[in-house]
Amino acid sequence: MIPFANTWPYDKQMGGIYVHECPFCGAGNVMLNIKPSELKAVNEGRKKLVVFPCCSSRLNVIETDNDYLRFDHPVR
Repeated sequence: MIPFANTWPYDKQMGGIYVHECPFCGAGNVMLNIKPSELKAVNEGRKKLVVFPCCSSRLNVIETDNDYLRFDHPVR
């Protein structure tokens, strides 16, 4: 079972990946440094380091689906 505490919702818009709110500082509409084309590589087992540019927090994405990013540490 996937721990819900390690997931965060995201959206694909205009060729980028956005989160509605940063889980660390609360900033709104944050664009992440991961591209939609990289999501497939993540699902094949490759980890991707994601940096939240608003507060420089870093997490590794270890799995994705159409709505959520799953990180290696809890974000909720």
